[in-house]
Order: sequence, then structure tokens, then C-alpha cells
Amino acid sequence: MTTVAPTSLRWPALETVPTAPVHARVARVLFERAVGLVPVRATYPDGRVVGGGGPDSPVFELVNPEAFFARIGKDTKIGFGEAFMAGDWRPGPGTDLADLLAPFAAKLSQLIPEWLQRFRTIVDERLPHHEENTLEGSRENIHRHYDLSNDLFAAFLDPTMSYSSAWFEDGDDLEAAQLRKIDGMLDYAGVGEGTRVLEIGTGWGALALRAAQRGARVLTITLSEEQAELARERIAAAGMTDRVEVRLQDYREVQGQFDAIVSVEMIEAVGEKYWPTYFSTIDRLLAPGGRVAIQSITMAHERMRATRRSYSWIQKYIFPGGIIPSLQAIDETLARHTSLRVAQRRELGWHYAETLKQWRGRFLAEWDHVRTLGFDDTFRSMWEFYLAYCEAGFRTGYLGVSQLQMVRP
Repeated sequence: MTTVAPTSLRWPALETVPTAPVHARVARVLFERAVGLVPVRATYPDGRVVGGGGPDSPVFELVNPEAFFARIGKDTKIGFGEAFMAGDWRPGPGTDLADLLAPFAAKLSQLIPEWLQRFRTIVDERLPHHEENTLEGSRENIHRHYDLSNDLFAAFLDPTMSYSSAWFEDGDDLEAAQLRKIDGMLDYAGVGEGTRVLEIGTGWGALALRAAQRGARVLTITLSEEQAELARERIAAAGMTDRVEVRLQDYREVQGQFDAIVSVEMIEAVGEKYWPTYFSTIDRLLAPGGRVAIQSITMAHERMRATRRSYSWIQKYIFPGGIIPSLQAIDETLARHTSLRVAQRRELGWHYAETLKQWRGRFLAEWDHVRTLGFDDTFRSMWEFYLAYCEAGFRTGYLGVSQLQMVRP
């Protein structure tokens, strides 16, 4: 099986610093305005300090200001992360990366002057056509992230291999919190003895196994060959092959009737264009009296509408083809295209911040091992930024995550 081991050949955008002097000068002005609005200090190599922070505030250290401003001048949403990957900026000594990013996430909508935000539709880069979530496009998008290496994910995930928000209670370690999250989803879906379960998005099999242990019969589908292979191994090791079937299959291709349909943080990979198809497929597959449980990352509706057509760093480097829905968008799609409605909701935003914090700590602690898998230092910087960037988003409420129970009224 071919995994996607990153090499230096995969970072063409970092090899050449953009040449756009006017854009770079504008970027410098906007950056210094932005740091003046948040409790952060930005330091230049010559010792100059700007920003709205005090002596104990997080420190944004500009290592190569010229390259940094050139990159964010070309495309702020992508260039900021690329500049970190290239080493143009870093947290100052004693500053945690998520602590540094959180003040920016908390005031993200205020950092660019309102009059300038009106030009977003002109300057934002558009989502590449090849990343659209068609049947073929979805397979390629999933392959680029989830088929990186099972060993990579095992290095920082807990023993359940759950790659989604946990649900912590006092005294929980990460594994216990992940099992609580899974049980919460299975409870929402009414999974018990004899339940016919469809899981959309297998991960590495933890939820399917937990459902089978309740006496359910499970069909779980994924587009990741790496995940499917390891999930089958884990299911066999648990003696559950008679209760769980793992298929490499798109949700649009599933046939049958199921008493419970469960999907954990898979909707983010569906694409806005396909939300009606996703939910109408679930409606079609759900047996009378059945229940649906979906865990979804969310963002505010107006924020989603403002950014849904643009191409971000996270889409370019981490989740190609991805878009985060709002709760309002989910409700509206259900109302227009299905007979389903949201009956219960559980919010886990803070829990995701803690989950990501623990993942990042484990990833960095295991870096020497991860490097032996074929991943280079640029990949390390990219994933450190990804995990910290998401942690900051959940910590400040810019992002949320909801467990949703859906039923037919």
C-alpha cells in the first residue's frame, strides 16, 4: 500500500519568496495594526517591539520580516501558515504557539479594517476544481490526509485511535474521554442489542467496535485504504468480524436500511455543494423509527458565509476539499432536503481545545520517531501549526463542535 510520505519536493510554495513590494508594505502596516489590537508583542531582529501586549504577553518573533510580509502580502490566509513552515516567524522564548495564536483567533473579524474586508471576494484564492468532492475527488482528498501513515497517527492518538474531539470529565485521561465521546454518540443513535448500524467514516474502527460490543451489527465505510486495513485488523483482534463489516465505499453508494446512522467529524469533508446529498442519503438509508448521531465541527453562520468560497491554508495543506458548516446551515439543509430534524445537541468546543493540546504535546514528544517514518522538518512545522491553530480556534470559540441527534418528527 502506498502512503503519502512528505519530502522537500512537496513544498514548492516555500522555495521562492514572492516578489510584491507594494503588497508587502501594505501587509506590514496591517500586521502592525493587528498586533496593536491584541495582547501580543511582536519583535523584530533589530530589537524593535510593537503590539498591544505587556511584559508577560505572548511574543511573536519575526525571524525574517521581509519574507514574512511578502508571503502574507501575497495571500494572508495561506501565507501566514506558509511563513511559519518556512521559519519566517516563530513563538518567542517561553511562548506556546497556541497561546500566541489564541488572541488573534479571538479578534479575527476585527484585525482587518471593515472597508478592506469588502475586497475579500476579489483577493481570496478560490478552491481548486480538482479538490471538489466528487466521487473521485473525495477519494483523493481523503487519501492525501488519512493515508499519510497509520504509524504517524498512532504516534500521537490515544489507544482507541480516535481522531476527533474527546469529551472530558474530571480525572479523565485522553482514552477515557474518547470512549465517553463514542458512548455519547451511540446513546444519541439508540445503539443496542440487534441494532443495524451504519457508520459513515470508519476512522480506525473504535466506534464500530464499541457498537458491536453493545450487540449491534455494524457496516462502517471509509475512503481511506490505510484506515480500512488497520480497522479490519483491530476488529479481528477483538473477535468482532462477525458483527462488523468494513467497506471501502463512498456514502453515496450505500444501499440498505439501518436503525442507527452515526458519523463523527466526517461532514467537514463533504463540501457545501454536497451537503444536500449527504443528508438526503442519510434520510434514505434510515429505517422508520431510526436515529442519527453526527458530530460536527462548526463555525458561526455569518463567518461561514464570508469564507466559504475562499481557499485557506488548512485546505491547501491539511484537509483538501474541506469546509466547516454552521449549525444554521445544517438545520436549513435538513429542512429543505430531508424529513430529519435536530432533536438534541451537546457542545464540546472546550473539550476539542484540550484534545488538540494533548495531541500536539504527543506529536512533538514523538517527533524523533515520526521522522523515521519519512516525514521532514517542514512537515513537523506544518503539523505543529495545524494543531495549535485549531486549538486556538476552539479555545476562543471561533470554532465549535457539536454532537447532534437527528430524528424524524
